[in-house]
Amino acid sequence: MKTDAPPALLLAAGRGERMRPLTDTTPKPLLPVQGLPLLQWHLQALQDGGVTRVVINTAWLGEQISDRFSSVFGLQRLSGKRQQLSISYSHEGVDFGGALETAGGIARALPQLGQVFWLAAGDVFAPDFVFDMAAVQAFERSHSLAHLWLVPNPAHNPRGDFGLSADGLALNLPPDDPAPRYTYSTIALLRAELFAPPWCDIPPGNPTGVKAPLAPVLRRAMDAGRVSASLYTGRWTDVGTPERLAELNR
Repeated sequence: MKTDAPPALLLAAGRGERMRPLTDTTPKPLLPVQGLPLLQWHLQALQDGGVTRVVINTAWLGEQISDRFSSVFGLQRLSGKRQQLSISYSHEGVDFGGALETAGGIARALPQLGQVFWLAAGDVFAPDFVFDMAAVQAFERSHSLAHLWLVPNPAHNPRGDFGLSADGLALNLPPDDPAPRYTYSTIALLRAELFAPPWCDIPPGNPTGVKAPLAPVLRRAMDAGRVSASLYTGRWTDVGTPERLAELNR
């Protein structure tokens, strides 16, 4: 029986302080990378992976993002068929006056998502990443609440974020543990269950706009052996500074 591709949540609410002055007038996910808005690279890859529904969360200059992509994203294929993504929005800036951080934003968007969904940050450039249905099916069969893609540590994060066991579990290593750590790519498969107790105490749909980071939620689940991970070695850049953006566009 064919499984439909799950929806995706693209995180696009941040202020982009380190990218100023570029982000004073343009939200970071709309900055051009190799001729396309940064967020469009994810949209194209999701479409290629068979995803048909995307939610984008916004805050800083969020109206520019919804004006740019509207409610449908589609590319003409050589076959003549036009595959499209349906796009909806979680406007945190409109609803709460600002971004809710990652866990807060996910919890807010959760009513628009399914029990399993893709997550990706809109300020990361990963043109080789494949939103693969085989990965979805393996995740759905597993006991994991999250599956993270980790990358080799970039220069700006030399200590990394999480360990990776030989059997594919993400590890919440103590600070003095000498085991290798890798950087979280911000791309993941998640279950809605991760955003309920005992992992997360934000009320369903985050009606009051609680601001909360994702890392503590993931670490609780890691300590219970409920987070798996893979090492991704394709091109990947956290487009966090004007210098990194300029390097990508050279």
